[in-house]
Amino acid sequence: MSEVMRLNSLSSAPGARRQAKRVGRGIGSGNGKTAGRGHKGQKSRTGGTVRPGFEGGQMPLQKRLPKYGFTSRIGRTTAQVRLGALGGVDADVIDLAALKAADLVKDNVTRVRVFLSGELDKAVTLKGIAVTKGAREAVEKAGGKIED
Repeated sequence: MSEVMRLNSLSSAPGARRQAKRVGRGIGSGNGKTAGRGHKGQKSRTGGTVRPGFEGGQMPLQKRLPKYGFTSRIGRTTAQVRLGALGGVDADVIDLAALKAADLVKDNVTRVRVFLSGELDKAVTLKGIAVTKGAREAVEKAGGKIED
């Protein structure tokens, strides 16, 4: 019989967790007095740190570099659906509402494109959905049709 695993018997592998260093415990410890923080200054104080990327007032690297790139606002509300996933939708006419009901696209999506990936084993009718050339051939080959 195998031993049953119990939550109270779980533990980390040996050497996986290093003991915390106890600093500020006397001169003989090697980390006494200033506790390894040096003397004075912002970083020696409690809560004294500068934010990531701060360079002492010099213009930081992330602001010295040029801005670039673009995110399409249309792309945020456009979804792509695999052709093989359409077989799981149980509706006569597959439109945007049917895809949302089948949980294939999120609620904020306003336009959908079907692309060729996987097999389509039943005839489906697509209405108001963009279809790639390869997916269009596969839908028509399976006996389905595409309405605009």
